[in-house]
Amino acid sequence: MWVRVASRRRGPESIRREFPDAVVVDVTSRGPDPWVRLSPFYPHGGIPVPFTPGVVSASVEGIWQALKVFDGADVDPAKLAVTTMKGIKRTVRGHGPVLGHRAGLRGDRLLDYATARRDIYLPSYGWMLTHRAAPQVTALRRLATTQGLVLLDYTTNGDVTDLSTPLSHAALVAHHLAS
Repeated sequence: MWVRVASRRRGPESIRREFPDAVVVDVTSRGPDPWVRLSPFYPHGGIPVPFTPGVVSASVEGIWQALKVFDGADVDPAKLAVTTMKGIKRTVRGHGPVLGHRAGLRGDRLLDYATARRDIYLPSYGWMLTHRAAPQVTALRRLATTQGLVLLDYTTNGDVTDLSTPLSHAALVAHHLAS
């Protein structure tokens, strides 16, 4: 079994040339059903918010955005309820520089980017893979046993410690499949 991650921005011909015998699966928010369910934007519902007992989110991205703290804005619990996969991002253009992520909706601790990635994003996305997207993970495992598998994402950074670019959720799926 082998699984690779490739940029969705590449042309399909380029990907086919590099991986001629692989199954190519788009796991982004623009991917087809059922693979779109692996996107952190997908509104599965019931995803526990770290450091906030009893509170759940529609999506992993909702958690990430809700707990983000800016120079001009604190947490935004409304992001936990977004089910459209649109209008979920909170940006520096609208709120000023990012100060970090709050350790829970009512937490008094501000986490730096690396810690937030490790303590908020990874557990939330892992929980979603195990509890909400298990059928898709099982289907990908089956595909990967018969031939190679290429997962498409907008970013390809699979190194959690590399903070220079966004983390690829497709790389997290690949890691999950290997474990």
